[in-house]
Amino acid sequence: METHNNFDQKFEFAGKAKTLSLAGIAIGVVAIALGFATGAIERTFANMLLMGYYFACVCMAGIFFCAVQYVAQAGWSASLIRIPQAFAKTLPIAAVVLIAIVLAGLNMTHTVTNEEGKQIVIPYLYKIWGAHGVTDPKSEAYDAIIAGKSSFLNIGFFLTRLVVFLGVYSLFGFLLVKYSTNEDEIGGMSNYNNSFKMACIFLVIFGFTTPIFAFDTIMSLEARWFSTMFGWYNFAAMWVSGLAAITLVIILLKQNGYLSWVNENHFHNFGQLIFGFSVFWTYTWFAQFLLIYYANLPEEAVYFFRRWEPEFKPWFWLNIVVNFALPILFLMARDYKRMINRLKYVCILVLVGHWLDYYMMVSPSTIGPQAHWYSQIGWIEAGVAVGFAGLFTFLMLTALSKFKALAPKNHPFLQESLHHHI
Repeated sequence: METHNNFDQKFEFAGKAKTLSLAGIAIGVVAIALGFATGAIERTFANMLLMGYYFACVCMAGIFFCAVQYVAQAGWSASLIRIPQAFAKTLPIAAVVLIAIVLAGLNMTHTVTNEEGKQIVIPYLYKIWGAHGVTDPKSEAYDAIIAGKSSFLNIGFFLTRLVVFLGVYSLFGFLLVKYSTNEDEIGGMSNYNNSFKMACIFLVIFGFTTPIFAFDTIMSLEARWFSTMFGWYNFAAMWVSGLAAITLVIILLKQNGYLSWVNENHFHNFGQLIFGFSVFWTYTWFAQFLLIYYANLPEEAVYFFRRWEPEFKPWFWLNIVVNFALPILFLMARDYKRMINRLKYVCILVLVGHWLDYYMMVSPSTIGPQAHWYSQIGWIEAGVAVGFAGLFTFLMLTALSKFKALAPKNHPFLQESLHHHI
């Protein structure tokens, strides 16, 4: 088999891929600038937070994928490990972007009239707990519920957690990439063993902290409400969208003459993972919904009540259809998972579907209902999404082009991956 594959092949980032990614970035910059210029500042910030979070989550999923493969000592994925490693190399920039969005959203403020008719100053992001005077009993903005959570939900501690979590994830991503590239240079088992140890430590840390990361970045937009399922629901969304992104990149690379050793058996595995974790995402979504529906407590039900308003209701149901029903139908049969074009379109569908999933987490609690359901998603949403997609593509493919070869030539399970058959 080795005689038919070029394991020294290096990815060249040029041509159409680079042009389209740069065009996407330009569209995003224009959309953000126009959003601010036209006075839709809160809507623009909400979409920047959505895409900044999505961007970081997909990169984190790349590290998680690498770690899971090392801990499971999986052989099937060894020859493909460079793609999720490129995601890992992109995370530090994604982290900086997300932190910058959060900082700007917390520090840029505007004056609004609250429910009691009083003028209060609030930030464009995290307005419930980030408002001036919200924890001061003498302030007109005082909120007793938020004051009770202020030891955890305060700007200093919030930003510290965000920086530490993203910094730690980026460090582990750096180490896993470093050991893998060192392995190519010197061979032996020492770097693989180091990767195994780092992956074990990372998975423990990631398992405990990723729910808190979701609580902070997304759930605290509605700080009076909480759900113990929210962290795992976000983890499921992160993981399945990350799998879709990794699979889509591999398919596009193969269709453009790279990764000649990848075959339908590898795609079958990815199809199984996307299929299975789409079901897992649905389980976590339904578990959260059912518990809140069954208890019917006002302080909990308000979350879904807000998403049940006429302007959001069509998107609420479409979210379930796109992220559960369609992946199940399109990938249920064994042969479907082995059809590259079908799998490619399912990956695109899943990525768009989980954009809608994140939209339903963010938009109702930030910009609220617009005039009609079809005006909820407009040019700002589309432009910012295209911009971040272009940014991710440009940075990830740039990172991929830095590897000396697409194949990890001294990976101990490389031959098992090359002869993978199911």
